[in-house]
Amino acid sequence: MTKPIVLVVAAALIDVDGRVLICQRPQGKQLAGLWEFPGGKVEPGETPEQCLIRELHEELGITVAQACLAPFVFASHAYESFHLLMPLYLLRRWEGQVTRKEHEALAWVKPDKLGDYPMPPADEPLVAWLRDLL
Repeated sequence: MTKPIVLVVAAALIDVDGRVLICQRPQGKQLAGLWEFPGGKVEPGETPEQCLIRELHEELGITVAQACLAPFVFASHAYESFHLLMPLYLLRRWEGQVTRKEHEALAWVKPDKLGDYPMPPADEPLVAWLRDLL
């Protein structure tokens, strides 16, 4: 039986101190309490970049220019009922103040400390790439 492929896009926001933003999934959602990179599901007719610009505005209240989104690496992970494909973009420039709108909590974390935060299985492999880069 083939599983549907779900395209989700995420961003690693990197501040001037080289810390990465992670967000805690809210109660009542699947994988609640785990930490993830901000982003979301790509809607029909939307490009990954358009989705990320929309999601970052909805979740964090920031404005992002498409030119500032740098494709970095992707995750491919089989969950029980679907297969997740998740490109991760790097983002160092945005407008506005990062604000928690939908998540339980936000944390700016040094790459070598990201392993201290429990993450969904699809996000975990991305941490090593960020650690090597930053």
